[in-house]
Amino acid sequence: MSIKALRGMKDILPPLSRTYLRFIQEASKAAQNYGFEYIETPLLEETALFRRSVGESSDIVGKEMYQFIDKGGNDVVLRPEGTASVVRSFIEHKLDKKGGVHRFFYYGPMFRYERPQKGRFRQFHQFGVESFGEPSVYEDAAIILLAKEILDRFHIDYTLKINSLGCPQCLPPYRQTLVEFLQSHEDICEDCKRRRKLNPIRTLDCKNPHCQSIYQEAPKLLDHLCDACQREFGKLQELLHREGVDFTIDEHLVRGLDYYTRTAFEFVSTALGAQNAVAGGGRYDNLVELLGGKPTPAVGFAIGIERLLDLIDEEAAKREGFYMGVLDLQALDLAFDLASKKRKKSKVLLQYKPKSLKAHLKSADRHNARYAAIIGAEELQKGTIWLKDLEQKSERSIDISRFLELE
Repeated sequence: MSIKALRGMKDILPPLSRTYLRFIQEASKAAQNYGFEYIETPLLEETALFRRSVGESSDIVGKEMYQFIDKGGNDVVLRPEGTASVVRSFIEHKLDKKGGVHRFFYYGPMFRYERPQKGRFRQFHQFGVESFGEPSVYEDAAIILLAKEILDRFHIDYTLKINSLGCPQCLPPYRQTLVEFLQSHEDICEDCKRRRKLNPIRTLDCKNPHCQSIYQEAPKLLDHLCDACQREFGKLQELLHREGVDFTIDEHLVRGLDYYTRTAFEFVSTALGAQNAVAGGGRYDNLVELLGGKPTPAVGFAIGIERLLDLIDEEAAKREGFYMGVLDLQALDLAFDLASKKRKKSKVLLQYKPKSLKAHLKSADRHNARYAAIIGAEELQKGTIWLKDLEQKSERSIDISRFLELE
């Protein structure tokens, strides 16, 4: 019986893996241009971390976590999202007490036990950024611009949606108004009834068409914002307009996690069907304090990498490096030595089995090498290498010393 990957967990093989690596490299470069530095957190965390941060009302905690008791009796979970882990690390290493601004980016696998479908897997990968210590709405705008920059680098077609989720001053009165509205509609779905008790704002995120038709008449959070939140949301719109960023205001955009405050945003693509969010984030000024740290303003976003891979046009791979082969087995020791030296600076693929020149050139072309470097009995005797530039279609014999200088 053959053993296959678990349902909802997939291998990433070439050529898709080349696109995956290209995305990581480009997204990391963009984040570094905005002043972010790399952070890596463990895949395994205490379950309590996500119950306290993500929230009991979220589908992640309620339905989707890979949770188990380990051999030491610890209640642990495979991380379902990145922000809570970064916040935990931020507090654990006492960065909240150092003050100043700390900006991090990360990428890696996340795990959620949900029904696999297009653009959604049980093991998936995210690229994310988190900024701590900067309360200015200018940072919100910069975070959105960074996400846009990454998507634009890959020519992703998207719509940007923004909303404000208010603050601890204006949110409680609105929540009470919303609860009264929800209590007058007992025909909402069971999930919404559960959320009505735990976090009524989350009901607005329901994907049930019947519920959505009801919520068209629900009180609007934007109508209940305090003066400070209204000014900040207006400034965010002004900044985006000034940078030429198109957006729409979505009053039902509340994100899927409980920790967001004020700014919330999503980039969505119609090319993905129902699972159309390719990136999303917002401000979460209360989360560091909620997890036991010093009150610290924070804002960030995450991008679902698998959802993007199908939307990214695979670029024709550039010819790169050297393919080395021998016509005679006696030349293999020399070829091996030369390949080891050149690998310190260049990509080298060495074919151990002697082949004809025609067969070697065919292999070099298949591996997309820039150069084919071949050693036969004549080259071995003269101390030379036969070299073909597969991009320029030129060929020559050169001394070994000159070959080692090529890059």
